[in-house]
Amino acid sequence: MAWLKWMLSRSILLHPATLWILMLVYVPGTLYGYYWYKDQLQSVWNDNPAWQLPFVPDSPTASLFFAAAVLWLWVTPSPSKRRRVNAVRGIVEALGVVTSVKYGIWATAIIFAGQAQGDVLQWEHWMLVIGHSAMAVTALLYARFFSFGGYSLAAAAAWTFLNDTVDYSYGVYPYLPSELDDDVDYVAAFTFLLTALSVMSAALARFVPSSGRGAAHRADKSF
Repeated sequence: MAWLKWMLSRSILLHPATLWILMLVYVPGTLYGYYWYKDQLQSVWNDNPAWQLPFVPDSPTASLFFAAAVLWLWVTPSPSKRRRVNAVRGIVEALGVVTSVKYGIWATAIIFAGQAQGDVLQWEHWMLVIGHSAMAVTALLYARFFSFGGYSLAAAAAWTFLNDTVDYSYGVYPYLPSELDDDVDYVAAFTFLLTALSVMSAALARFVPSSGRGAAHRADKSF
């Protein structure tokens, strides 16, 4: 297993070649994700108040936050001396991890839940399963390199729970397989529970290995 430990090491995950690959995957993937939501965005724009639009494209917004966090880490590895900059950075990082884990798992679970009730999986479903599963795993792998602290994690948790509340209070949750149309209440309960688990996972991935990092990465825990 030495090769696996090497593959998951800081020197590999933060190597410029690896970061370039991440950007080449995440930037087009995020843009395609927003395109994927185009019909629902148009529907919400036509029939709902405009303030609900940001709550519609869940997965691409998650990947956008994560890509921004990784790019920020690449360009500026150490926290800034300005507290406001660190606060913004911490929230972007925390949102990137929490929402990537949450929606990565959510999308995969919903696809298989639909299959269990009779939905026939096509190649697009498998593409989504692979992409979203990788999104969740990648976020957890990189969390230990970020500098977000407890306040930022709390802000990310508040936003994600708010997103869940808006989704299932106003019906702007992502389109479900038709087989799950009569299970929306169960999907909502699963979604809220998954948000809580994603926040816990982000906390564990960020803080548990923190003793192995330098003081520069521990200095901003207040955010």
